[in-house]
Amino acid sequence: MDMNSLILSPLYLSLQLALVTTTTLILLTAPLAYLLVHARFPGKSFFEALLNLPLALPPTVIGFYLLILMGPEGAAGRTWEAVTGSPLLFTFTGITLASMVYSLPFALQPMKAAFEKIDRRLLESAYVLGLTPMSAFVKVVLPNSLHGLAASAILVFLHTLGAFGVLLIVGGSIPGETRVFSIAIYEAVQSMNYREAGILSFILLPVGFLFLLLVNRLIRR
Repeated sequence: MDMNSLILSPLYLSLQLALVTTTTLILLTAPLAYLLVHARFPGKSFFEALLNLPLALPPTVIGFYLLILMGPEGAAGRTWEAVTGSPLLFTFTGITLASMVYSLPFALQPMKAAFEKIDRRLLESAYVLGLTPMSAFVKVVLPNSLHGLAASAILVFLHTLGAFGVLLIVGGSIPGETRVFSIAIYEAVQSMNYREAGILSFILLPVGFLFLLLVNRLIRR
């Protein structure tokens, strides 16, 4: 197997997946986390438990339900195919959506913790000065929560790089499309090619370690 098929293609695909998932989740989750911290509404506990459900379920269970939902007979798969004319399963878009669901709690929890630490007097002063809730969120909350946002982004990025079960069920192993790094390692082990598995694993080891060091520094600050 050449170097591109062995390392570069799955590595590029994993990094692309992690970057797209992280960027999209941070943008979507920031206002959601702020809402959960400050808003009071019926069913809030139920809604929050639902968002954090991926923490309590095995990845294969999440993958199975996403397989049903995103399949040709599922609501998401049927709608996507009607709009785009292409299936959702076994595509990069499909594993991106699955990765977002799987990593949602890892984006949500650090953001909530960061937003909860903001002094309410800052927000009250912003409202007195005439800022709308949206303006206060952009100009006061986000600048004072950068460490929490960064920690959230790093955790999601790392969690996506290491995702396996969910992606294998929803995306399979299509070279250049859904064969990410973790699946490439699994296939190397399955074929008893331990040299290839060792090379792939060694590449991710320092990356994960350095990112975790950065997360620890951010959390301490």
